[in-house]
Amino acid sequence: MTRVAIVTGASSGIGAAIAVGLEQDGYHVAGLDRNDTAPYVVDVADPAAVAAAVSRVANELGQVDAVVSAAGHYEAVPIAEISNEQLRRMLRVHLGGLRNVVRAALPSMIERRRGSIVAITSELAVGGGDGEAHYAAAKGAIIGLVRSLAVEVAEHGVRVNAVAPGPTDTPLLASDSPWRAPDYLATLPARRLARPQEVAEVVRYLVGDDATFCTGEVFSPNSGAVI
Repeated sequence: MTRVAIVTGASSGIGAAIAVGLEQDGYHVAGLDRNDTAPYVVDVADPAAVAAAVSRVANELGQVDAVVSAAGHYEAVPIAEISNEQLRRMLRVHLGGLRNVVRAALPSMIERRRGSIVAITSELAVGGGDGEAHYAAAKGAIIGLVRSLAVEVAEHGVRVNAVAPGPTDTPLLASDSPWRAPDYLATLPARRLARPQEVAEVVRYLVGDDATFCTGEVFSPNSGAVI
């Protein structure tokens, strides 16, 4: 049986690693991303564009069995300096992006009584971070949506989970990022950043058949940043 997965933010970093991993598991992966090299170019903050992209995926590849919402962006700004537009954009991309792709893909999953949804959040949603209030708030909102949606759709055979990585070795972290500093790495029990492929392994587990008992969960591959 052909299985189809949508991965948002699939052009780089964690999203790209997830897309590769799911392809290795036999999925036809539709990558949604703003990057013009993506198979499906779309701004996840645009509900109409996301709905059109999901409809196109279903027509071209088949009905969607899994959705992984990994699209996002990061910025550190003291709360007094966060502009209204920065706050709106953070929420539109992270929380809105998840809502938009789920709303488009969920009816088919409910009709077929199967499906898995995984949202990428952050350990900052749990532990917070200095100067990262709007990012942490948007990622925390994802956890609230995941847990509520998991209750809402469990009776329809659809599972909803979240993965909350800590600092991960991707281009999202600049070479001079404080998260790469030796002093910070020394505070981690694992003494290193997580690798995108390691985060992808957690997602692959949650999407797969061995995790059919998992829903409403938050898994945290974060090198021990939050325990």
